[in-house]
Amino acid sequence: MKRDVPRIPQATMKRLPLYYRFLQSFHNADHKRVSSQQLSEAMKIDSATIRRDFSHFGALGKKGYGYDVPHLLEFFRKTLDQDEAARVALIGVGSLGTAFVKYNFQKNHNTRIVVAFDTKAPLEGTIISDIPVFHSSVMLEKLKEYGIELVIFTLPSRAAQEVADLLVGSNVKGILNFTPVPISTPDEIRVHTIDLSVELQTLIYMIRNEI
Repeated sequence: MKRDVPRIPQATMKRLPLYYRFLQSFHNADHKRVSSQQLSEAMKIDSATIRRDFSHFGALGKKGYGYDVPHLLEFFRKTLDQDEAARVALIGVGSLGTAFVKYNFQKNHNTRIVVAFDTKAPLEGTIISDIPVFHSSVMLEKLKEYGIELVIFTLPSRAAQEVADLLVGSNVKGILNFTPVPISTPDEIRVHTIDLSVELQTLIYMIRNEI
């Protein structure tokens, strides 16, 4: 059953996990309240942007007081479903995929890679960093068995669309795509693409132009 949630800009949604992370830091330092300016200085985000982001969720703070840290932390914990762990599958266990498997979102995350697939893995599976890795030919069967709704693509670019097509009709609702190619999917499968080369070029441009 879907919850009633406010419609907020995508840029704001991307900042929500950052707010949660920094609020945890303030909470761990025993801060009872925090101002938008304090958050701004810690996160390097304009305070007006923070106040605007928070305004999408109603009155989270009080003028002249700021924000109650435990209350705000609890609010974002529920908003981000931190109590409900997301089971993630990794598709493609090359260099980048192996790095993901070893990291595996260990602390302060509500996501965990529980299974992985690769064309070079044995059919019966193997274990890498405590994660079972199966051959891609049994992917659909195992995705259902493990209750997977989110997958990470770290596979070769040439195979990305083909694998995405295979996921149509499965329980997968989202793809975090680390390949540099655009992926076309039906509306019921969301795709978020992170092109590392584009991100790097953007950073280089900003450095050289002092943006």
